[in-house]
Order: sequence, then C-alpha cells, then structure tokens
Amino acid sequence: MKKLTLVIALSLMANIHAAIEILDRVAIIVDDGVIMESQIDSGLANIILRYEEQNIPKPNQDDLKEQVIESLIVEELQLQMANRAGVRISDSELNESVIRIANNNQMELQEFINYLESNGDSYEELRENVRKQMIIQRVQRGRVGSEIGITEKEFQAFLATDESLVSLEPELLIKQILVKNLNQANKVVLRIENGEDFSDIAKDISISSNASDGGTMQWRKAVDMPKLFSDALSKKDVGYITKPLESGAGYHILKLVDKKGPFVQYEDQWSSRHILLIPSAIRDEETTEKEINNVRDRIIDGESFSELAKEFSEDPGSAQQGGELGWLGRGVLADEFEKVMIESPMGDVSPVFQTQFGFHFLEVLDARNYDMTRDLIEDRAYSILYGRKYEEELENTLRSMRAEAFVEIKDLD
Repeated sequence: MKKLTLVIALSLMANIHAAIEILDRVAIIVDDGVIMESQIDSGLANIILRYEEQNIPKPNQDDLKEQVIESLIVEELQLQMANRAGVRISDSELNESVIRIANNNQMELQEFINYLESNGDSYEELRENVRKQMIIQRVQRGRVGSEIGITEKEFQAFLATDESLVSLEPELLIKQILVKNLNQANKVVLRIENGEDFSDIAKDISISSNASDGGTMQWRKAVDMPKLFSDALSKKDVGYITKPLESGAGYHILKLVDKKGPFVQYEDQWSSRHILLIPSAIRDEETTEKEINNVRDRIIDGESFSELAKEFSEDPGSAQQGGELGWLGRGVLADEFEKVMIESPMGDVSPVFQTQFGFHFLEVLDARNYDMTRDLIEDRAYSILYGRKYEEELENTLRSMRAEAFVEIKDLD
C-alpha cells in the first residue's frame, strides 16, 4: 500500500512538474537572451485590451501577435546592449519616475498603489516595467543622440516655414502712419525723433483707415501681414519703429507696440563684474577678507577694475574678462551674490561680501528688461527639429539592430 501511495505521489509530482513547465516556455532566442511565451501572451492581451477600451476595431490577431513579437525582440536587444554597457537605474531615480506617474494621474503614491492593486495589477511589476523603459531610453539617448546634428541652414529653413510661423511666432500689435510721399515720411521721422507721440502724429497726418485710432492695427501674426511689414518687424523688440517703407499705397512707418503668445516672456537682467578671492589652507578667511578689501580700496582710489580683476581675481571663468559676467537674470548666481547685485546702484563698487565660493565685491554695469521671446521660440524650434531627427535616427538604429541580431522563433504549436 505504501509503495502504491509513493508511486501515485511521484506520478502526481511528475504531472505537476510537467504542468509547471508547460505554463511558460522559451518562445524566442535573441542573441544571448530569451523571450518567454508568457511575455508574448501578456503583450498581446494588453494590446487587445487597449483596442477594446477605446472601442476601436482590432486587426487580425496574428498580425497583432507579430507586432508584439517584433516589439519584444527589439526591447530585448536594447536591454542586452544596456547590460553590456553597464547601464543602471538607481532606486531613487526609479522612485522619482513612479511618483511622477502617480502625480500625472492626480494621485499620491500610496493612492496610486492602492488603485493598481484594486484593478488586479502589481505595483512591483509596474516598477520593473518602468525601470526597463528608463534603461531603454538611456541606451537610446546614448546610441542615437550622439548621431544627430542640425545645421544652421536646416534650422533657419525650419524657422521660415508656415508651421513655425503659425505655431511658434507671437501675435503682434502694430501702429502705422501712412503718408503719400517720402518727403512727408521723412518729416514724420523727424517729429518722432523730436519726441512727439506716435499716435498723435498718426491722427494728425496719416491717410490710413485706422488713423483716427492712432494708427492701431489688429493683433496679427507675422505670417498674416504683408511681407513688407513682417520683414521689417521680424525679431524686433517692443517699441521698435521702422524707417519709411514704400508700398503701392505710399510710405508706411510702423511701430511695434506689443506682442503676445505662449513664448512671449521678459526677464530682468544685470550686467556686472566682480573680483573673487578664495580662502585656503595657506590663507584663512580673515586674511582673505583683508586682502580683497585692499584690492577694493585701490579701485575706489581710481585704479582699473578690469586690470585688478585680471591680476587678483580667482574666478577662472571671469578673471581674464576683467571680472565681467555678462548678462544674467535671477536664479543663476549664489543667493548672496544676486541680492547684492540687484540692490547695488549702477556704477557703484559694492562692499565686500561672502558666498560659499569666497569673498567678492562687484559693480553693476547695466540693467535691462530683456525680451526672451526670440530665444524661447528658437529653443522650441530646435527641440522640434531634434525630436524629428531623433525619431528618424532611432527607427534606423533599431532596424539595423534587428537585422544584425540572431533571432530564433520557436514553433510552440
């Protein structure tokens, strides 16, 4: 009886073992790795679910399965490349990404975890999927990003397209004065230079239909203006007044009054110069502060700020430029430095102050409210061009990887 029980038990264990083995099988060999049948089934189920949720007619299931297989092969190749290159995603990076996903769904992390579990999804599985995608993105940026180049010619050509002009360029508010001849136009220019109000001159002499409104035209994008106008006002700051522009109607003098749009932004900026001395093991803070005050005193007594900066400043980035830092806005410099810069009267040499870098004094050379519109438009245009080239190069790279890989798809039927 015991022998029979043992035989039955062994038989059951063998059947269970066979059942476990058949639950998941190697479906594809990809170079040094494998893709399991369960990965294909899971990917296929997810795609079908998305079609059903969006109420979209789904393609033939065999076609969908082929798409899933190709996607998994390319994913596996990229993960193998990442492994060879030693690409890793730290837990802190992963945590930040998962929290961002939760926040994008208007949830706190624990609320997001609870939501996943209530829908039968695994939080740990989601974390690993996110980790995989982060690894793949890092590999792609390293492999593809270095191959992308955008020439100045390509960049300028894109800025001139209707796409760029319509989607990126701001709307402009313009005033115009229209007169019959060049002699009248030159007299208008002289009146403007003498300080007369543009709108008052328009009401007085302009023959345009909007003269009674001070020459004010409707808000328009450059692409919707006569080319004569758009060329004259391209990349100009608010307040700019054109020279007389000749057209069939006469001579136009335009003033750019305002601009609006998602990329219109202004920033307070300061141009300053400074001298920095850094305490060290052989020069303590007290000695350093005394030495920099001596340098400051020499400038107050009439010596050249620029020459003394070249001689004494220990800031490697600005010393040889006479201490000049160029135009900078808020949030770029150390808080203590920024505070002194903003509060210092233009042309005055500030008292000595300390930051984490050492002891400084500075002089504000100029200040402005800078129109950042053109910079932001060009940044966005570059991002669009880069993104398109990236996608093209990525597609070529993945296609090449797939063609060169050893892939064996098992017949599991």
